[in-house]
Amino acid sequence: MAPTLAILGATGSIGTQALDVLGAHPERFELHALSARRSLDELCALARTHRPRRVVVPDDAAASTEVLVGDAGLEAAASEADVVLNAVVGFAGVPVTLAALAAGRRLALANKESLVVASPLVERVRETPGAELLPVDSEHCAIHQCLAGLGPDPTRAVRRLVLTASGGPFRGRPAATLQGVTVADALAHPTWQMGARITVDCSTLMNKGLEVLEAAALFGVGVDDVDVVVHPQSIVHSMVELVDGSTLAQLSYPDMRLPIAYALGYPERFADGYGRLALDAPLALTFEPPDTEAFPCLSLAYEAGRLGGTAPAWLNAADEVAVAAFLDGSLSWQGIAHVVEATLARYDGEPCTDAHALLRADAAARDVASGIMESMTSAAAHR
Repeated sequence: MAPTLAILGATGSIGTQALDVLGAHPERFELHALSARRSLDELCALARTHRPRRVVVPDDAAASTEVLVGDAGLEAAASEADVVLNAVVGFAGVPVTLAALAAGRRLALANKESLVVASPLVERVRETPGAELLPVDSEHCAIHQCLAGLGPDPTRAVRRLVLTASGGPFRGRPAATLQGVTVADALAHPTWQMGARITVDCSTLMNKGLEVLEAAALFGVGVDDVDVVVHPQSIVHSMVELVDGSTLAQLSYPDMRLPIAYALGYPERFADGYGRLALDAPLALTFEPPDTEAFPCLSLAYEAGRLGGTAPAWLNAADEVAVAAFLDGSLSWQGIAHVVEATLARYDGEPCTDAHALLRADAAARDVASGIMESMTSAAAHR
């Protein structure tokens, strides 16, 4: 019998591409569940096409005996399927990760917040017999592939992990030129097609900062053992520098179906050729350091990682609040970094001991960030 698969966050870019991969290999999995929080009409259409056993909808959506509701429904679906693809956006994906691993399932993780804000909790449930965590982010999938051949304790051979960043739509622009950028400007990513929040985070380099925290938690290294280089071609998805001077890298054209298929099929590889390079044509690969003056969010993520405790949860919550305000037109693009920095400066030092501490930290940081934005709005009105 084929293993069951739950795709939670099915209507987003990761979810729909996972269904594309599943469509190419229908014999490999039995679709157990699909979920969505907002695009319910699209979820219904996907359910009619792909016929999962269950669908999961928010608490305020109409329910029937075939529908699981709310966070409890997400956690139930995550604990029942053999393989769980967590593509839920934001902090809401954390309980899905914890439920899947606690149930001893394979988790294909596309929700970076799980490792950013809850790494101590995730580390505990990763010890559950049968639990397995495979990253879906292209950068972490690349590092996983590079480490796979280095033996049972690969980090002994590693000098540093190197995450690549496209640089986003504002690469090369100094801070002085970024005062008037618009939402449309920030959403014009040069390489990837993604959701609004992650695309804005790419434009500020916050997304890369979150990936630094994710890589440190996922591979068991310190945040200062993870470096970032800007690689605008987005062909080298990340690298591992070894202690003997060698550097391993994974290369492909940008195609998220490749890391999705890798996480679902590991250790077997699907013979689809997603992102396969055309090496008979000229191929230029360039690398440059990130500009942390123009893009301070990257440095703020390192700061949160060094603080530890629930500081990464404060960082993520402040960013979610600030990005939402930017997208609705009530905060400038450069204001995102200002709000995150000011919020992190008020971090209360609470350790990440359990889910309740995490929820308190998330709520506290959101309140602080909202208050900072109100003060900014009031100050602007009195000028």
